[in-house]
Amino acid sequence: MEIYFSRDNGAVDEAIEALIEITGGINHPGIVRDMIIASLKAGKENMVNADLKMMNSTLKEMRYTAKVFEPYGNIKKVTVFGSARTLNSEPTYEMARMFGKKLADAGYMVITGGGGGIMEAANEGAGPDSSFGVNIRLPFEQKANPVLEGSSRVINYKYFFNRKVAFIKEADAVALFPGGFGTLDEAMETLTLLQTGKRYPMPLILLDEEKGDYWANWYDFMNKGLASKGYIDDEDFSFFQMVDSVDKAVDIINQFYSRYHSLRYVGTKLVIRLLSPIGIYMLKEIKTRFKDILIPGGDIYRSEALDREANEPEIIDLPRLVVDFNQKKFGRLRQLIDAINLC
Repeated sequence: MEIYFSRDNGAVDEAIEALIEITGGINHPGIVRDMIIASLKAGKENMVNADLKMMNSTLKEMRYTAKVFEPYGNIKKVTVFGSARTLNSEPTYEMARMFGKKLADAGYMVITGGGGGIMEAANEGAGPDSSFGVNIRLPFEQKANPVLEGSSRVINYKYFFNRKVAFIKEADAVALFPGGFGTLDEAMETLTLLQTGKRYPMPLILLDEEKGDYWANWYDFMNKGLASKGYIDDEDFSFFQMVDSVDKAVDIINQFYSRYHSLRYVGTKLVIRLLSPIGIYMLKEIKTRFKDILIPGGDIYRSEALDREANEPEIIDLPRLVVDFNQKKFGRLRQLIDAINLC
């Protein structure tokens, strides 16, 4: 028999509903039902064993990821990338260690790849109680560092793509120290997600030692090799900031969340939630400066929580800005958030 996501499966639907009822305590049963249907459909299709095993492992890894991070959902987290080969005698190792410490002191938790080098330094600075290790199983180099040994906040992944989802999904900011292919991969992935709006705005910070040229050389390529040829826009440089100071990096994160809280789409409306309201004169200035990001005839206006935000009661009382955003100029959207924080 054919199986459908619509409720046209007769006895199969009845069996799934009975299974959910017998199991008990199932949250969002409609979504769980669709996951079961997807599994049954995959089993009926002509898939090779490897494809089914990949789907199975992916689901298991993502379920466990959600379980590990869920208790800490109200704590902001900073994902730190950098080379696993950085020695503890190198200046960037000490920078990463101090960065982790200052983040923990400021109330943040740190997410790393769980390995050595920069990752171990950031975990060492933050301490095991403020650290997560999002580890990948490799035949070389990568194993959980001593700081995270025995921690319940270490996740070991088979697939890079699941690991990468966790890195970005759970982060409220991303910081990158010098590194190899993996570090540059994460830098470009984060930039791509921010540029396309597939990840809500957040700080992306590129750290190097004083007079270091790692990110300076990378910036030259971005500027001369991409921007000058029209492959990216000038506003895309708003997605990241380059610093050679740990204190400056922490300040950037604190500043980003000084007034801005979060955002959400409600239908076609972009709702920006704020920790404190902005004044009428600043609102007028923002409307003028950022009219280019609006749909034709669109507006930016102050508001209370919209009706469809009632499922977030913990932030229902925060003031809002509602933006008729064109969902194209995400670099300019980042600039709007920066302007809100500075007003």
